[in-house]
Amino acid sequence: MTNVDVHQHLWTPSLVTALRARREPPFLDGWTLFLDGEPPFEIPPADHDLARRAELAAADGLDRVLVSLSAPIGVEWLPEAEARPLLDAYHDGVAALPEPFGGWAAACVRDIDADATTKDLDRGFAGLQLPANSLADAAGYARCAPLLDLLEERDLPLFVHPGPAVGDSADPAWWPAMVPYVQQMHAAWYAFRAFGRPRHPRLRVCFALLAGLAPLHGERMAARGGQQLADNPGVFVETSSYGPTAVHAIVRALGVNAVVQGSDRPYAEPPRYPGHGLGGAAAYAFRIANPRRLLTGKG
Repeated sequence: MTNVDVHQHLWTPSLVTALRARREPPFLDGWTLFLDGEPPFEIPPADHDLARRAELAAADGLDRVLVSLSAPIGVEWLPEAEARPLLDAYHDGVAALPEPFGGWAAACVRDIDADATTKDLDRGFAGLQLPANSLADAAGYARCAPLLDLLEERDLPLFVHPGPAVGDSADPAWWPAMVPYVQQMHAAWYAFRAFGRPRHPRLRVCFALLAGLAPLHGERMAARGGQQLADNPGVFVETSSYGPTAVHAIVRALGVNAVVQGSDRPYAEPPRYPGHGLGGAAAYAFRIANPRRLLTGKG
């Protein structure tokens, strides 16, 4: 029995070193992160201490934790020559992590290089993460098609995560998480329905943060002449930052088999009750059965 968290972030020493070597955003000065269009952000070093994170995973009863690159910092959107050293540092660090950690591969979406992504996936990554704002419309799916074709060929899943969110100095600290990230996920959910699924019929995909609650607009979608994805066994959403109110509503919209646990640690915590108040069967589905189907296509 394998309990899985499909969404955590852990900055390894190799990635930290690579970010500290830069002088243009994104870069680190010590543990201060500098991004385009956002104020400097202080990163608590303890959040990325491997021993501590392994202890937390054990305390949560997790057998597998999938780490992903923090897409909002914008590495994937850099030109290939700038992105590649950071992507290599990320992949090297995550590939060397001990159990229970695994990871999602990452890729440059400004200059697509499917051969480079092939080599990264060859190192045992669970699948590929792409930023939501790279898959928000028909043009995005056309640009990223070689990467998605690769996933279908290898029977590996896609993880869609919010990308960069350029803010304003007047915005409160919570603004990116509550507005641009949610908007990106909402757009990505419907772009997948319109452009992704027709082009990639066998692709399994998981949307972060319950797809920004986009599935709850199914009634409006039906009223406007579309159809909901509730019966699509290859589409999943993960629960990071949400609790029983949202999770219960999503289960009503999509069914219990579409939800997997993701915590977004260290930026959020796993749920106190894995089933989000829906009972042991839901907890088993969210943490064991559904992640197995997402990651392997079996179960």
